[in-house]
Amino acid sequence: MDGKELYGRELTRSECRSADDRLLALVEKRPGLVSANGKLTCNRCGNQDRNKMQAAPCSCGTACFYCLSCLNMGKIKSCTVLHHLPETNAFAWPHEPVLQWQGQLSSEQKRASDEIVETVRSEETRLIWAVAGAGKTEMIFEGIAACLRKGGRVCLASPRVDVCLELAPRIKQAFPDIPLALLYGGNEEGYSYTPLVIATTHQLLRFREAFDLLVIDEIDSFPFHNDASLQFGAQKSRKKTSALIYLTATPSRAMQNDIKRGRLAATVLPARYHGFALPEPECLWVGNWRKAINRKKNARFLSLIRRQLQQQRRFLLFLPHIQLMEELDGWLRELFPDKQFTCVSASDPDREEKVKRMRAEMYDFLMTTTILERGVTFRDIDVIVLGAEDRVFTEASLVQIAGRAGRHKDFPTGRVCFAHDGETKAIQGAVRQIHSMNRAAGRRGLLNGSVSVLPK
Repeated sequence: MDGKELYGRELTRSECRSADDRLLALVEKRPGLVSANGKLTCNRCGNQDRNKMQAAPCSCGTACFYCLSCLNMGKIKSCTVLHHLPETNAFAWPHEPVLQWQGQLSSEQKRASDEIVETVRSEETRLIWAVAGAGKTEMIFEGIAACLRKGGRVCLASPRVDVCLELAPRIKQAFPDIPLALLYGGNEEGYSYTPLVIATTHQLLRFREAFDLLVIDEIDSFPFHNDASLQFGAQKSRKKTSALIYLTATPSRAMQNDIKRGRLAATVLPARYHGFALPEPECLWVGNWRKAINRKKNARFLSLIRRQLQQQRRFLLFLPHIQLMEELDGWLRELFPDKQFTCVSASDPDREEKVKRMRAEMYDFLMTTTILERGVTFRDIDVIVLGAEDRVFTEASLVQIAGRAGRHKDFPTGRVCFAHDGETKAIQGAVRQIHSMNRAAGRRGLLNGSVSVLPK
């Protein structure tokens, strides 16, 4: 490891395996855990919760405390020393054209892009609140380019590995001459020092004051939205003077309140880039669908699946739990032996390949948990949520899931069905939110297509 690979990073000694003694003598060092006023704090993730600290015999010869909050990133103990070299932006100055994307932004995307560029230049914070399928990725290109042109370092982060994997090829295509590192747990490529980084929010815990621009996509997504350590890590990864851009279609109530009170600058886009309305969901009661799966009979929801197959409409079928999904997978193979389909979840080691096969239209349908609720795009797809009343499906989750349909400019409409055993506030709130965005887009004259719904 040379000095460049430590710039803007904060690592344990074991993570600096290839650094020689001369380099280690130059780095800034601080303890992994620090005690002040009787309270332990983890310098990597900011954890101060004593319930998330544990003592155990240690190789240093004493009983060391270690942090449970960021344990999945490696153990931080009382005797741990963190190593850091301040970021110097020591990469080659980029040559024009920095941005080589040849597409064209809609007027609304251009408005958002201009406001992002201004936020980058003024080193401030902004939320881009844009409906699913609005083209958020394309909106940030000019902001990234503005930062790179002045020699800055950029990170695009997301809580979801799938979102990072979706972003990477699009960013590489737009910035083909800019070295890029893709960081997520289990990535065998490892770390390299680059001006452009795409990373899961967990990986930000290994950075300190590195980035001149940090873009966090799907800011409301699990686990980031309710994990104080990940939020601490994101702030720690930024330089003291830097720009921060949040992207989401479903900001939290707290963020919405901050916008109303003028504490957070925001750009709101209620319409998709292709000018068609968001598909508005049909809410359909299907009775006790769990019992139907267990007993393999009297399943009202099967009519939805049969209709999709008869009409040769490819679709995503969302379910709330892995076990139920796997049981349904077995049953559907008995009912539809000639159809091509599979199921995918966060615990599936082949999920990346399965998503690629679905994108290549090799499956008639794909069953999934909430792992695919956001960050993935398919060319022409319908959506069914089976068990939409389950607490796993929050209002934000249902809005994101509905946003999988009608995203492509050549296929801007799609069907969305929330199949349930009793409507919930989350279902009603999601339908209301989608309808509200369509109304707002209509009032602003941003729609040139009709609202798409499943037939009654």
